[in-house]
Amino acid sequence: MKWEVVIGLETHAQLSTASKIFSGAPTAFGAAPNSQASAVDIALPGVLPVLNKGAVERAIRFGVAVGGTISQRSVFARKNYFYPDLPKGYQISQYEIPIVAGGSVTIAIAETEKRIRLTRAHLEEDAGKSLHEDFHGMTGIDLNRAGTPLLEIVSEPDMRSAAEAVAYAKALHALVRWIGICDGNLQEGSFRCDANVSVRPTGSDDLGTRCEIKNLNSFRFLQHAIEFEARRQIELIEDGGAVVQETRLYDPDRNETRPMRTKEDAHDYRYFPDPDLPPLVIDAAWIERVKSELPELPDVMKARFVTQYGLSMYEAAALTASREVAHYFEDTVRVLGGAPNLAASWIMGALSAALNREEREIGAAPVTPHTLAELLRRIQDNTISGKMAKDVFDAMWAGEGDADLIIERNGLRQISDEGAIERIVDDVLAANAAIIAEVKAGREKAFNSLVGQVMKASKGKANPAQVNAILKRKLG
Repeated sequence: MKWEVVIGLETHAQLSTASKIFSGAPTAFGAAPNSQASAVDIALPGVLPVLNKGAVERAIRFGVAVGGTISQRSVFARKNYFYPDLPKGYQISQYEIPIVAGGSVTIAIAETEKRIRLTRAHLEEDAGKSLHEDFHGMTGIDLNRAGTPLLEIVSEPDMRSAAEAVAYAKALHALVRWIGICDGNLQEGSFRCDANVSVRPTGSDDLGTRCEIKNLNSFRFLQHAIEFEARRQIELIEDGGAVVQETRLYDPDRNETRPMRTKEDAHDYRYFPDPDLPPLVIDAAWIERVKSELPELPDVMKARFVTQYGLSMYEAAALTASREVAHYFEDTVRVLGGAPNLAASWIMGALSAALNREEREIGAAPVTPHTLAELLRRIQDNTISGKMAKDVFDAMWAGEGDADLIIERNGLRQISDEGAIERIVDDVLAANAAIIAEVKAGREKAFNSLVGQVMKASKGKANPAQVNAILKRKLG
């Protein structure tokens, strides 16, 4: 029997407000334990929550960006459960009427696109954190995160592979950063995914029993966890067992998921409207103002890059993966005065490789759009070859100066003088009668060998296109 994997993601994006969702306590990462927990956050008697307007505005911004419906009247509810890092004994969230309903996120897999539908996005507060490592048989509680504003984004079960789930998570991660509602820092827990995974026979419309894998804070862990869980469920069913609905944790050291607790259903949380918070009312003017202030969105920019610059869908998707990369590309093309395909090739190639190697964001790249454009201009005017340009780029990255300075200082200017190249070609041909005979016998490798020898004789400075043309002319 062949199996189909069905995946839906629940993503918690920490909203980029300076204070918490229901108190004025700060949300800065890395403070001493319990130093950012106010009376509201730790649920002292008599305190009342006050909603953070900035959190609401960020949720509206997200809803507009994904094409969802903004509820002009939404309700906060109490989600009741007991855990040591939840001081009130309940979490303030939204249930029946979330702030955003519907919408979608488009993902790119190679040259194809797929739309992942969203069920909802709702506001809620984060819980605190239990600390187990440093207390030798005891657990510490840090309530700094308690009350931190979250937007929980719930997808429909539209993904059919770990690759699609990762593509969706990356697209969502890029979007929340693009519109400025979340810093997207996975290491600090600002962007966390829970994956709901089930399997069913191929062709079936019925959903299988799902398991939820909690708190996946890297795209690599997300992929590995889904792949393991899908295999586990298929093997369990094929061996005559049954999948149990439960919450599981992913262990990256052993690359496996393991049970955490039986998965709760909504009725287990005994949701009811929070009596301390009135309904949230959002008027149409507020929504229109937020809409007017949004930047050009990734999908719109991606389509524009294809039509305006003649890029492939793959290139456009890569260059709009973040707002910073997109702006870097357009700045480079503007300074260069065109040549978008050349700029795209270098940004996706040498620049991206250098950024990945040093784990830098593009804003911290020592090669700016202006200096990269100057380098590419020297390729265009045949001052240097593409191969030489890679050496110049590396020197620029190392801080040795701009392209022109490095080219002159190191004598890298390409030989484009027809007569000079022809003299080198004549010398090579005079010394390689045997290889010439192979070329005339139709052996392409022999021709490439002659090209290589000419380039070696010119110390890599001869214009490769001219070398090829002169050799072909002389060899008939």
